[in-house]
Amino acid sequence: MIENLPDIDSLKLLSQSLAMLDAILSPEWEYRYYSFNSKWAEDQMVASMRNGEGDSYFILFDSNGAIIKGFDHESPMSPHANESNQVWPGVLDNVPDVFQHFLSEPAFVIEETTFCIWRREGDPTWMKGDIVYPDTHDPDGSCWLLAILDGNPEKYRKFAEAYYEKDIPLVAVEQIYNHQPLTEEIITSLNEDIQMEELMLDINEIGWRSNLY
Repeated sequence: MIENLPDIDSLKLLSQSLAMLDAILSPEWEYRYYSFNSKWAEDQMVASMRNGEGDSYFILFDSNGAIIKGFDHESPMSPHANESNQVWPGVLDNVPDVFQHFLSEPAFVIEETTFCIWRREGDPTWMKGDIVYPDTHDPDGSCWLLAILDGNPEKYRKFAEAYYEKDIPLVAVEQIYNHQPLTEEIITSLNEDIQMEELMLDINEIGWRSNLY
């Protein structure tokens, strides 16, 4: 999955787009999959996904780069699937010192981790630890949990149509993926029951900016 992840800046923009789409489609925060907090802490932003079934990922963005941890609760690498009840060997062992604070943040529930990926500013690629994986397909769950992060708007549209049980216009998803100015037309094409002023708190938290500002 590492090879399909975009660079840090592109991943941040994509994560904001996913959060903005979910904010429009689901005014009730607790029913959203994707969130983005641009004001997590000084010089820190956090993207997250929770599917309500125990699976999740968190992405921390700061001046050092970005780090991702995910948890597939059905993975054979889950701490709950082995007698030690510990994170699988190698998954967290090589996390750089600049991201060690990430591993001690209670909100990220590090004890429930099946994969961890990071990229420092200046690194040419995303990286992970030296891991001996179980001989199964997608053993750590990273392929399916991070599949949405390939930047393909059609993938989000298919997810949203299944999850929200409604037709989702691809053009609106593409406009938000491209960070075009958020207009009433875009909003109502996705959810006719919500208006711009109702989204202002989410817009502020997500730190939404269009590419035309």
